[in-house]
Amino acid sequence: MLTAARTGAAVLSALLLAGTAAAPALADSPSPSATVAVPAGLYGQGDPTYDGVWRQSLALAALAAVKAVPADSAVGWLTGQQCADGGWPSFRADTAAACDAATEDSNATSVAVQALAALGGHQDAVDKGVQWLKANQNADGSWAYNPGNPGDANSTGLAVTALIAAKADPATVARSGRSGYDGLALFQLGCAAPADQRGAFAYQPDPAGAPAANALASAQAALGAAGGRLPVTNTNTVDAAPKALACPAGAAAQPVPRADSAEAAAAYLTTQLAATGQHLMLTLPGATPTPDWTATAWAVLSLVQSGHAEQATGAVDWLAAQGSTWTKGGTDASATASLVLVAEAARRDPADFGGTDLVQQLTAAGPALKSGPSSATAAATATAKKDDKGGVSTLWVIGVGLLIGVGGGLLLSLQRRRGSQGSARKPGK
Repeated sequence: MLTAARTGAAVLSALLLAGTAAAPALADSPSPSATVAVPAGLYGQGDPTYDGVWRQSLALAALAAVKAVPADSAVGWLTGQQCADGGWPSFRADTAAACDAATEDSNATSVAVQALAALGGHQDAVDKGVQWLKANQNADGSWAYNPGNPGDANSTGLAVTALIAAKADPATVARSGRSGYDGLALFQLGCAAPADQRGAFAYQPDPAGAPAANALASAQAALGAAGGRLPVTNTNTVDAAPKALACPAGAAAQPVPRADSAEAAAAYLTTQLAATGQHLMLTLPGATPTPDWTATAWAVLSLVQSGHAEQATGAVDWLAAQGSTWTKGGTDASATASLVLVAEAARRDPADFGGTDLVQQLTAAGPALKSGPSSATAAATATAKKDDKGGVSTLWVIGVGLLIGVGGGLLLSLQRRRGSQGSARKPGK
């Protein structure tokens, strides 16, 4: 029964991360209750039973991206959820009680590691989380949602991004000679797949037939394949359309080469976005396909990370226009945090994303910040980011005026300050 519960938890995780509200209650799993009190320090007001650590981690990663300093209670809530062995469950109602190892999951652990690494100052918790991931890697190099189960693309991609955030090279984190990147390659569709699915990731191999491309699996796994982590930073690389997977004779039986993995995934995501109105679709058995906000947001992050921000522009515009639906007017902290991460990665103003101040919306969903950008500060940051793309800098114009009035020495000082501000906008690893 335990194995069935673990498998059910993995399915539930996939449904939750895909943005569906139809997640079923599971036997042997904690049952959400309307009477569950939202703990102090936690972002969002919904029942945290299945997503407490996930949404808190996204919120803290988003705040780190905009250079906000969260309340000690918010960070303390997340670190307090960590189990003695280094893993995180979805939610621990009683942190005084020892963790049940069966409830710890790689998804919660992976995003918690990334959030704490982005905030800085929590190396012990990060190191323990990495050790848990190493200890629970499967023999084929992959990770499962719960330890002891077959791996899946989402969990493996998230684990890889966590290792990158913690400066642990996934190529050297291995079991039985199979690295994290080898594990990720198990789920990527190569030349044996139909042409329109090549480069995509399947959630898991299908023992009954050929594996099928999965939108959310592709979007999340692609970030790991591209060497990314949360929050994603736009490096202003020269953009070009991603290259589709080349399939010479004899390539059908081979896995997608590591060197081609990110490009092949980006090509698949770009094609899918263009085919479905610049957003990905959620397809569940017996249900009508619906727009998938979560998968679309992760697709943006992955495309930016792989150097294809231009190909993500349409999806960013779609998320900006549709964001209030996803965030339920700001009450969904996980969705709001995801949009902040998207806005920052795409060099948009998170304080005016589709007409919404996402920073204010997110901070209103949790404890008051210790310090953080106001809307005006965020707008100034967005202007500076536009200047980085080659526009005429407001600071430069001011500098010219100062040069005319008081000489070149002050201009030189201003330019140096401008350079240091540009460096400060890049989150450290």
